[in-house]
Amino acid sequence: MNHGTAYIVGAGDFTPRGLLPGRKDILIAADGGFDSLQAYGILPQIVLGDMDSIIRAPRGAARLRFPAKKDMTDMALAVRFARARGYRRFKLYGATGGRLDHTLANFQTLAGLAREGLHVAIIAPGIVAYALADGQMRFPPVKAGTLVSVFAVGGEAEGVTIKGTKYELQDARLTPFAPLGVSNEAVGFPFAVSARQGTLIITIGVSPG
Repeated sequence: MNHGTAYIVGAGDFTPRGLLPGRKDILIAADGGFDSLQAYGILPQIVLGDMDSIIRAPRGAARLRFPAKKDMTDMALAVRFARARGYRRFKLYGATGGRLDHTLANFQTLAGLAREGLHVAIIAPGIVAYALADGQMRFPPVKAGTLVSVFAVGGEAEGVTIKGTKYELQDARLTPFAPLGVSNEAVGFPFAVSARQGTLIITIGVSPG
C-alpha cells in the first residue's frame, strides 16, 4: 500500500488550487491534462492516454500510450495505473467542463472509488467534490453562505444525516429522483455528512481559481 496521494490531471477545466504533490505522491497527466500543467510550468512524472488531446508533445516526462479505441477514459486509465501502484488517495483535476459525458464519467469514477473504500476528490475551478459510501465525512469550517450540496448516486441512500449546515437532516432517505440535499449552506463552522447505507456525492463551492 502506498500512503501518498495520486494527483491526476485530465483535459477539462483546470485549477492549480491545492496541487502540491509531496515526495510520496505521484502526478499523472491524463492526455490533454499535460497542456494544463505545462501552462503553469508543472511537469508530471508520467503522461498517460491515447494522446489525442495534447497540443504540445510531452518532453521530460515518461509516456504511456494507449490505443484510441479503448474501453476506459484516459482519466480512468490513470486511476487504474495509480491503484496498481498502491495508491489509495486520489485528487482529480481537469475532471469537469468540456465534454459532459467525460464529466459524468469522472463523477462515476469518484463514486466507484468511494465504494471501494478509497479516498477521492474532484478539484474544479468552482467546486470541490467528494464521494462517501456507507460512512461519515467531517469537513473543516468554510465561509458562511458557501453552497454545500449532497446527492444520492447509484440508487437510494438511507440514514443520511447532515449536521452543522444551515439546513440539517437526520436519518433521511435520499433518492436520485428527489434531490433533497441540493443548495444547502455552510454556516462558518465544521460540518459533517453521513450515510448509513448508500453512496453520496458532496459538492462544496469555492472561489474560482
